[in-house]
Amino acid sequence: MNNKRFVRIVAIVLAVIMLLSVAMIAIEILAGAKAEAQVTQGQIDQLRSEKRELERQRREIQSKINTIEFERMTEITKKGILDERIVLTGQEIDNINAIIAYYDLLIREKEYEVFLAQGREDTQYEKYRNRVRDMEENGMVSYLEIIFDSTSFSDMLARIDFVADIMRADESAYNSLIVARNETIAAKESLEQTRAEMDEEKLNLEIKEAELLEQLEEAHALIKKMEEDIHTEQQLRDQVIADEARVQREINAAVAELARQQELERQRRLREQQAATSGGGAVVTGTGELMFPASGPITSGFGVRKHPVFGDMRMHNGIDIAASHGSNVVAADGGTVITSTYNSSYGNYIVISHGNGMTTLYAHLSSRSVSVGASVSKGQVIGLIGSTGISTGPHLHFEVSVNGTRINPRTKL
Repeated sequence: MNNKRFVRIVAIVLAVIMLLSVAMIAIEILAGAKAEAQVTQGQIDQLRSEKRELERQRREIQSKINTIEFERMTEITKKGILDERIVLTGQEIDNINAIIAYYDLLIREKEYEVFLAQGREDTQYEKYRNRVRDMEENGMVSYLEIIFDSTSFSDMLARIDFVADIMRADESAYNSLIVARNETIAAKESLEQTRAEMDEEKLNLEIKEAELLEQLEEAHALIKKMEEDIHTEQQLRDQVIADEARVQREINAAVAELARQQELERQRRLREQQAATSGGGAVVTGTGELMFPASGPITSGFGVRKHPVFGDMRMHNGIDIAASHGSNVVAADGGTVITSTYNSSYGNYIVISHGNGMTTLYAHLSSRSVSVGASVSKGQVIGLIGSTGISTGPHLHFEVSVNGTRINPRTKL
């Protein structure tokens, strides 16, 4: 019998320990969420400030598009302004996504606050309920007995004071319960308000994504209009050919300048260190083996092809990789960024020198995340897929040059 009782006691103790362990784990998880989200309200306020600035820029661009002067611009200039609006909308979408991410953290913090407030309320409620139960069982009879059991007038006064203290304690317990309950209500209301604000941002995100699709369609329609206008098409064809030649000249000049600067840096380090270990680590050199810069199928290869916009047969100096708008573009190899800019043909484009006579070009980006002079590693995100410049849809135009001559990228991938 004693053994059974001992086993029962051990089981109860173990059960209590397990419950306490689970409770502690839950508290630690929630506390971790709170620590992770402590300053998110300030971050959200900063993002909202950036959002207002983006909205101001968008209004400026839209005002350009709404003017009579816009209709008088060349088709190429119009496309540049539409590209600018598309890029800005993409930045607004990124901003809203960041706000939503911070709201998610803030909600976890609010949930933790509700958890703590509810715990305080439950504790106060349990104390008050126990006190009410005692009052129901004893009530005023207990108070009277305390007073009537006094042995003297001074004892009676002391007992009256004692009863008053008990009654004040009862009132304090009730007030503590009300305070705890109000804190719980306030925490829950704050949580619901934060959830409502996040839902509003999600709705804004849907609206912006729909706007982006409309803007892309408008830009593509403009390209189609150029195709149908023979005069404009000839101008555009000449512009693209001139841009391709100019960009290659700029690449060659930038590579030569980078090599000159790297040589000067190498010599400076040699003089400073007076050692064979020249510290050439400042010069970023690629492996010579390229990785695919985007995830998607190759829709157009290197070589002579029918141009998707103009319809004539001409040399295609790179490959086109189809991918969804806004997906990542990565550096095909390590190197130094020598170009990060926009022009009417390539749209947003980046050129990386890999320090071994090889350069890679990434065109039609919706956004660029690296600037000239930056060192990048193989596989590092440098921009996002887009359709800026002379482009009929979201894709990456990818070129590879060796010693100033464009080659088929497939030979290096």
